[in-house]
Amino acid sequence: MPKYQPARSGRKESKFRSQPFIRGPLSAFDNALTQFDRAAKTMKLTKNQIAFIREPRRTTEVKLPVRMDDGSIRVFKGYRVQHNIARGPAKGGVRFHPDVNLDEVKALAFWMTFKCAVIGIPMGGGKGGIVVDPAELSTGELERLSRRFFAEMIDLFGPDRDVPAPDVNTNPQIMAWFMDTYSMHNRGDYLPAVVTGKPLELGGSAGRASATAQGMVFCVFQAADHLGLELHGAKVAIQGFGNAGSFAAKLLREQGCIIQAISDVDGAFFAKEGIDPEHAIAHIQKNRTLKGFEKVASVERLKDPLKLLELPVDILIPAALENQITRKNANRIKAKVVAECANGPCTPEADDILEKKKTFIIPDILCNAGGVGVSYLEWVQNRMGYYWSNERVLEDLKTMMDRAFADVLRTSLQYKVPMRTAAFIVAIEKVVRASELRGLYA
Repeated sequence: MPKYQPARSGRKESKFRSQPFIRGPLSAFDNALTQFDRAAKTMKLTKNQIAFIREPRRTTEVKLPVRMDDGSIRVFKGYRVQHNIARGPAKGGVRFHPDVNLDEVKALAFWMTFKCAVIGIPMGGGKGGIVVDPAELSTGELERLSRRFFAEMIDLFGPDRDVPAPDVNTNPQIMAWFMDTYSMHNRGDYLPAVVTGKPLELGGSAGRASATAQGMVFCVFQAADHLGLELHGAKVAIQGFGNAGSFAAKLLREQGCIIQAISDVDGAFFAKEGIDPEHAIAHIQKNRTLKGFEKVASVERLKDPLKLLELPVDILIPAALENQITRKNANRIKAKVVAECANGPCTPEADDILEKKKTFIIPDILCNAGGVGVSYLEWVQNRMGYYWSNERVLEDLKTMMDRAFADVLRTSLQYKVPMRTAAFIVAIEKVVRASELRGLYA
């Protein structure tokens, strides 16, 4: 008989984790509901309208037994939450992380519903995750875990039901395993539209890798124009130098911004005259993290990585995890613009403090929607069997993001509310309308 083992706790520091972060008693889902409630109050939604769309429609938890390389079996815990599908199939990533929990996944699915709505794509909100530190697994173990997750939830997924994508610690290779598992359960047919963020060779889209950062940069352009902020020479700090953070650094430097600070799980680094993103990316490719970066570049290693958030920069980009800016540190934030490349980096209490300080926040459900925007374009290309150039994808993404930013800014000025509340108002109107038009079945 094989020996059964519980999944390891994952307390070992993962080389896959791309940023230091704050953990505490904060509930991501409670924060998300608070954001929703503020918009609902402004909109004067009825109790029926709120009941329609506030809570997740389906929450699934599974146990995933996986045979390890040594012949033992470990059991992992996995989640998938579908928040709302009134406007289209659920859409949202799957993350592999030791701190994944149901509360977090519910919050992320919730934000995805309104993220899709605010940029106008016909999809709903979903999210998934597995409690695992992928750094502890071999490639074979990672593949078996990925396939087991998709197989256990095969009835949830489908191009017209629920379309996953990469998230923290998942990548195009894992999406390829997901797609292949689904295809094998459907007579072996080639069915690429069941997931997005795939390799280009398997129906992925041009522009997908940089999409989250590129969408954020389009929002920064619009915010700078609104605020009269000159981007050339603007100082930038980026918390989290993973995919989104590193592309953000490259794209903003191309606009003449000075990337003064970056961070990942192994520390934060500062240089007044600026950090070369390509140098930092090359260091990570060689060493897997920024550890030791101060030894090969003219940078200062910050004693407390979280002090990066408090640097006197023009633009602060939280590109890490949730609850990074809270009531404890919001008063010390000096940036003129906070561009939320991460999901839920500011708590509602922090929002109130930053609003009083007149900090301009580009909220996550708008700011980092470029990723799901291009995921939608990938899904469309898969359904058509016709693929677009990078230039075509960027053109469509820019149109999408510019229109969404204008809608949110106009709503913010009309209702005299912060950009986050305005983004929820724009999104909630679309979700409520779709829900009411569809009505209730039986």
